Amino acid sequence: MTANSGPYAVFLLGSTAAAMRGEKLLLRAGLEVKLIPVPREISSDCGISIRVGWDDREAALATLAEGRVKVDRVHRM
Repeated sequence: MTANSGPYAVFLLGSTAAAMRGEKLLLRAGLEVKLIPVPREISSDCGISIRVGWDDREAALATLAEGRVKVDRVHRM
C-alpha cells in the first residue's frame, strides 16, 4: 500500500520540527510519506501530521522510534 491510496495512518507528533524530522527518517527508510495539516476531525489544534499508508504504519512507527521521534497518537483515516 502506498501513502497515496487509503486507508492511511495519520501520526500526530508534538511539534512541526518533530514532523519534519520524522518525514526525513521515513523517506530515508524508503516509505512513502506526506506531511499534512492535522485533520480537524482528529484535533482542533493547528499543526502538521505525518501520513503513511495503513499497511506501512508498523514499519513507520519502528523507524520513528529508532530515530527517537515520539508519536503522540496514530489515527486511521
